[in-house]
Amino acid sequence: MGRVLVTEQLAQPGLDLMAEAGHEVDVQLGLSPEQLVEAIVGAHALVIRSATTVTAEVLTAGTDLVVVGRAGIGLDNVDVAAATERGVMVVNAPQSNILSAAEQAMALLLAQARNIPQAHAALVAGKWERSKWEGVELHGKTLGVIGLGRVGALVAQRALAFGMHLVAYDPFVSADRARHMGVELMSLEDLMAQSDFVTVHLPKNKETMGLIGADVLAKAKPGIRIINTARGGIVDEDALADAIRNGNVQGAGLDVFAKEPTTESPLFELSSVIVAPHLGASTAEAQDKAGVTIAEQVILALAGDFVPFAVNVSATDVSETVRPFMGLAEQLGRILSCMEDGLPDVLEIEYQGGLAGAGTGILTLSVLKGLFGEGIEEPVSYVNAPQLAAERGLEVREISTVTAHEFVNLITVRSGAHSVAGTLAGPRSEPRLVMMDDHTVEVPPAPNMVVVRNDDRPGMIGVVGTILGDAGVSISSMAVGPSATANTALMVLSTDGQIPDAALHQLRDAQGISDVHTVRT
Repeated sequence: MGRVLVTEQLAQPGLDLMAEAGHEVDVQLGLSPEQLVEAIVGAHALVIRSATTVTAEVLTAGTDLVVVGRAGIGLDNVDVAAATERGVMVVNAPQSNILSAAEQAMALLLAQARNIPQAHAALVAGKWERSKWEGVELHGKTLGVIGLGRVGALVAQRALAFGMHLVAYDPFVSADRARHMGVELMSLEDLMAQSDFVTVHLPKNKETMGLIGADVLAKAKPGIRIINTARGGIVDEDALADAIRNGNVQGAGLDVFAKEPTTESPLFELSSVIVAPHLGASTAEAQDKAGVTIAEQVILALAGDFVPFAVNVSATDVSETVRPFMGLAEQLGRILSCMEDGLPDVLEIEYQGGLAGAGTGILTLSVLKGLFGEGIEEPVSYVNAPQLAAERGLEVREISTVTAHEFVNLITVRSGAHSVAGTLAGPRSEPRLVMMDDHTVEVPPAPNMVVVRNDDRPGMIGVVGTILGDAGVSISSMAVGPSATANTALMVLSTDGQIPDAALHQLRDAQGISDVHTVRT
């Protein structure tokens, strides 16, 4: 069990979930950068939101840190590169607030079209100004969606219900997908030239910072209105203020700013600008979902299990075809590690059947996680397993073959000296070992196993059974596979416990037995 440092307000269900899993939940709110460096010492997990900045200095101080969890989507306040370099997993809750963020964009879109905040402020100030705050309809207008990710797609879906014409800019979305959504893809310049309203839904990175700047705004359709609920800095606030003053841009609705928190901006002086203090995720539903989701991810990370929302893992998008094989792949890596006397120079992983075209990157990470699981002092995760392989000179080769001759799907792991293969079998897709060292066997993986190579002659099963029986070890399952090319056989046995050292010595010394390996999965 680990210590989880929580530095920002998290929904109580998330805190309860981590505590129920047996972790010490240490809530310390409002820490300064210096205090955070001190508090992180001894913590195994750090849970934050948007106000805490996780720098390389913080990560260096957190020598026991396994995972940083961001209860939300954005990660611009986390040094992900430094975390990856140190083998620290970074996770977020990418689906927790997408509905809330999409609805906030629609709220600003409607408020901008109908001048609702300005009319409200005037009325409560004693002014009845119907003509001054005349608005426009959304129906028939063109909405430009910059970024068709999760939130952008939800906004597009809702805008269609208002009868808007949709265009979008997103170089990572295919034209076919856009067409299915009722959206026309185009360049950013064309989108700005054609749109009556624009809504921004991009991540904040080097490519998107200042994307909507003076040059882009100068080419925009006169009277355009800009909505940004994504990240501050994507829209250049000074350039936007200038464009509104000169009349090229009609107005804007902003929920995010380059510097947060902020109470000063040239935009605040403009009556056609509507602002909110980053409320996109500020709903009770989103906060509960974010807290629970990040708690679940932290619990998985601390347990060394697959974390679906890890952002610094090279294969996080796992298909339903591949996912059931992750446990088997890790077992195969662990078995091969037990069979090897040391780390091999080359590890060859072959995927046959339907797996071959289903995205097997996470399976390779699973094999490496199993391979290093017992022999490395530091905890092995999906994040640092490739780095460990590179540091230790292990060359990893992947082979994919769509055709599988004997099984629907098959994973084979080979080193220079040993090999093991497995598949999922039966209606419950249970793991089966079907080959070891090129001997055909069929046995389910078990926590305690022993692999015996012996002469292929009568009585050898009795020899092994007698030695184990005399040691008080019960055999749970057994498979025997003769060699197709030599007069040897391989026995793979599952036992009800670890085999005593004395019994192992007896096995190795027995006549006709050439090799014995214990395997723990």
